[in-house]
Amino acid sequence: MARISKYQIIDTASQRSTLWNAGLYVRLSREDGDKLESESISSQKSILKDYVLAHSDLNIKDFYVDDGWSGTDFDRPDFQRMMDDIRNRRINCVIVKDLSRFGRNYVEAGKYLEVVFPMLKIRFIAVNDNIDSIDNPTSMNNVIVPFKNIMNDEYCRDISTKVKTALDIRRKQGKFIGSFALYGYKKDESDHHKLVIDEEAAEIVRLIYKKFLSGDSIIGISRYLNENGILCPSAYKRRKGLNYHHTSAAYKSILWCDSSVRRILTNEMYIGNMVQKKNEMISYKVHISQGVPRNKWIVVEGTHEGIVSKDDFEKAKTILSRDTRVSPSIGKLSLFAGFLRCPDCGRAMQKRTVSQPYKEYQYYACGTYRKMHSGACTKHMIRSDVLENSVLNTLNEYIRIASDFSNLIERIDSCNDTDKATIRLRNQIKAKENEIADAKKILIDLYPDFKSGLISKEQYLALKDRYENNISKAQNVIEEVKKQIEEFEQGIINNEFVTTFIKYRFLDKLSRDVLLELVDVIYVHEGGKIELRLKSQDAFQNAMDYLEQSKILLPNFSVNLQQMID
Repeated sequence: MARISKYQIIDTASQRSTLWNAGLYVRLSREDGDKLESESISSQKSILKDYVLAHSDLNIKDFYVDDGWSGTDFDRPDFQRMMDDIRNRRINCVIVKDLSRFGRNYVEAGKYLEVVFPMLKIRFIAVNDNIDSIDNPTSMNNVIVPFKNIMNDEYCRDISTKVKTALDIRRKQGKFIGSFALYGYKKDESDHHKLVIDEEAAEIVRLIYKKFLSGDSIIGISRYLNENGILCPSAYKRRKGLNYHHTSAAYKSILWCDSSVRRILTNEMYIGNMVQKKNEMISYKVHISQGVPRNKWIVVEGTHEGIVSKDDFEKAKTILSRDTRVSPSIGKLSLFAGFLRCPDCGRAMQKRTVSQPYKEYQYYACGTYRKMHSGACTKHMIRSDVLENSVLNTLNEYIRIASDFSNLIERIDSCNDTDKATIRLRNQIKAKENEIADAKKILIDLYPDFKSGLISKEQYLALKDRYENNISKAQNVIEEVKKQIEEFEQGIINNEFVTTFIKYRFLDKLSRDVLLELVDVIYVHEGGKIELRLKSQDAFQNAMDYLEQSKILLPNFSVNLQQMID
């Protein structure tokens, strides 16, 4: 028995003579922007008007225009307005130029054409596709309709893939492709893919870094900006005439929030690196943005001028990674916030204030002990003034050592035996290369001896293994000696420990800037003894190794290394 079209239920003579109130729907998306004039809004309107004029049973009730909206979903403003008019029985007919103008999502398009419109008794007409649910009901059930919807969907998927690929290529070239420049920057007037500094906003960015590095908390900084009437990034852009709206912020808001300050402190765009593709759409059909894993971000270094230095950015990054607390009394980070650790349980030390009738003092104690009390850990208590003096004295000792290193390096570099030491090392390399050549020659002769029966298979394998091991050991020695020559010739003038610590000669007061640059962590042992671990600990050891090596290579040069660090 032949299948009866669902539209034949309403296909009666009276309905054929009914005057249909038509909604003329037109749509143009960004992916259609480079197409011919036949796809333009004005052209679609003209085609639909001519069609209505040629049919006496049709009456134009309204136009519904979605200009610049993708057909991959149906969450479009005028399409939804049209659906409201359908539900309110203002229109009972929908006319489009073709199925692609109606939509490019074949699942959603099929739902409207096969379920929603028939249930609401809506006549549907696609002019160029010769589809009319009333005059030609079989045109709706034809296999061509879903096939065309699938092709329209595939076209959109293909365009989406090509656009993503093209955008990624531009990103990898270091070109900025965002709609709005990052706060502190503006688009270059001669090249919108390039960023230049917006000095007015850049001063606020520098202020944020300066206050944060000096000990102000993120909350304190946002409060300061708001109290001084400084516009937040979105309000600043609107004041500049940009139609900008951040989805996570209240529209028209001029106030800074903590998250805005944090984003500025963690965005490496401010040191001149182009960071893009941090978010992407879930799919070409689901227009919801989602975060991209950090290892898939596209980062190109040195594409524009930085607003803050790399050093300040790294310091801010270090502070944010630490477990810091804001001092309630002064509203700022305390001097040692995030640096102190218990060496036994690894927990951060906590600061406490004790008030006496005529005196107030602060001390630090193990966080585990304070929280869990006795048994979990011990106090590891130390007064803040004692701690500050101990850390200051320890850093001054390292500064003295760095100065001594610098002087010793100058003596080593000016030593007449330096060239002799280098020659001695190169002779070692030559000797090992000769050993390798001899071993390779023996290996070449071994196999013919084995094949001719001069040596057994066991002897051949044992000798082969021995000489191959000798070659490997000699090659390792050569690599090590080459490294010694390179280090010896370059010296350690640019050693991180020396160059960093020597800047702080005559240090008489601690500050967070000093601690952030020099110190990684401070362990407070039971009884008040402190253990200070440097950020440049490896560089310090490299300097020690270099001086020790100098004693071996330069017999006339001597230095008591232990005396330097005692």
